[in-house]
Amino acid sequence: MELDYAGKSALITGGSKGIGLATARAFAAEGAALHLASRTADDLARVRDDIIRDFDVPVAVHAVDLSIGDAARTLARECSHVDILVNNAGAIPGGTLDDIDETVWRQAWDLKLFGYINLMRAMYAEMKALGRGVIVNNCGTAGNQKPSDYAAGVTANGALITLTRALGGTSLNHGIRVLGINPGDMENERGVNFLRRQAEKAFGDADRWREMYSDLPGGSAPDSDDMANAILFLASPRARYISGIVLTIDGGLSASQSVIGG
Repeated sequence: MELDYAGKSALITGGSKGIGLATARAFAAEGAALHLASRTADDLARVRDDIIRDFDVPVAVHAVDLSIGDAARTLARECSHVDILVNNAGAIPGGTLDDIDETVWRQAWDLKLFGYINLMRAMYAEMKALGRGVIVNNCGTAGNQKPSDYAAGVTANGALITLTRALGGTSLNHGIRVLGINPGDMENERGVNFLRRQAEKAFGDADRWREMYSDLPGGSAPDSDDMANAILFLASPRARYISGIVLTIDGGLSASQSVIGG
C-alpha cells in the first residue's frame, strides 16, 4: 500500500530514541521530510546523520526542553509548515500516590502532559490557518488500565487520552485529524527497565525479566517499530477519516482483563 507521504513533513518530539526514533525512520523510509526534537543536541545530530545517510531525506533537528511552555511555542513557530505532529516526548516515573512527591509529579507532567498540551495548542492554530494537518499523541495504555502503582502516569495518560478524543471529535471541521496510540508493555529500553523492576519484585532477580512475558499475549511484547508502523498509517492520507480515536496496542491484554476468566 502506498501511504502517499511524498512532499509531506513531520515534527516528532522525543525523536532521538525509542518510539520517536523508530517513527522518524519509518517516516523517512516513506520519503517524508523530518523535524526532530529532543533535549540533547549530540543525540539529535547522530540521529540526523544516520537518517540522511540511510534515506536521503531532509532532517532538521531542534534541541529543546518542551517542559518549558515558551520553548514549545517557539518550536511550533519554527515548524509551522509541517503536515504532521507526533507528540512523543516524556516519561513519567512509577510509584503510588504516596511515593511521588509534588516536585517530581510536576516535573513529569511539565513534559509529558503540559508539553503535549502546549505544543498541540500552538500547532493546532498553525494547522487551522493552513486548513490541514494531523496530530498523533503517544499517550499510554496505563491511562485505560489505571494501575495504582503508576499514579502520576495513569492520571496524565488518562488526561491525554480524553483530550485527544475530545479535540479529534471536531477537528476535521478545520481540516485537521487528532488521534493517538496507547502502547502497552514493550521490549525497548524503558520497557525492559520496567520488566526488570517487576522481575525483582516477583522473583528477587531482575535478570529474570523475560519470564514476565508469560503474562503477556502470545508470550511476547511489541517493540518500537510496531508503534511506529501504527503511527505511520494513522498519520497517512490513507486514514483520512480517522480522528478522535486512541488505538491501544497491547496484543489484546486490556480486552482480556475486562473478561472474567479471560
